[in-house]
Amino acid sequence: MAKKFNIDIYSDGADIQDMKKVIDYGFIDGFTTNPSLMKKAGVKDYLSFAKEVVATFPDLPISFEVFSNDFETMEKEAKIIHSLGSNVFVKIPVITVDGQSTAPLIKRLSDQGIFVNVTAIATVEQVQAAVEAFHEGTTNLVSIFVGRVADAGLDPTDFVKESVAICQKVPAAKLLWASTREVANVYQAAQAGVDIITVPPAILTKLQNVGKTAAEVSLATVKGFEKDISSLGFSILDD
Repeated sequence: MAKKFNIDIYSDGADIQDMKKVIDYGFIDGFTTNPSLMKKAGVKDYLSFAKEVVATFPDLPISFEVFSNDFETMEKEAKIIHSLGSNVFVKIPVITVDGQSTAPLIKRLSDQGIFVNVTAIATVEQVQAAVEAFHEGTTNLVSIFVGRVADAGLDPTDFVKESVAICQKVPAAKLLWASTREVANVYQAAQAGVDIITVPPAILTKLQNVGKTAAEVSLATVKGFEKDISSLGFSILDD
């Protein structure tokens, strides 16, 4: 079956029910999570949640993030996460909360054969540092936070272009567009040559409309209005 989009699409969230729902869309290639999404979803037990996700989707790449900031503890956490399954990527922020580069830790993990997803990347220099840390023959993700860069009022065009150029030279690196804000980002990422885009469930739902004609969109819109009108029970005219 031909791919619906010219880019791999990962669902970004931490609600297991949402994950089960979006997989039925037929175009989901993997999953990403992070601590903020887990908090939003009300996850109470990290490892129980992670094990359930891996058991439910054993054949798709899934990223789980470490919680600590010191390298020793981060490495221990990374090994536990890595042990959850052969499809698991360990998310390591590109810097710690005090701004220290995690490149030495990324290299140490990659040298051990642990699949790393370097996250929270917002500069070309951080992309370069990440790919230089990858062990040859491994597979790793480089997550550039394009939406967050744009949210700061910065034009991310050159950032994306330069990141693509860097990662295309390193077989161990796959570039991932993170912090997606709208459907158009999927097409922008694909056109730029990005390998993967991670998308929240709300936008994944909108992607199901791709392929509809403008007339079909119009009809669906007024049908939505009619459904809501019926539920309100309002009347403009006097009885």
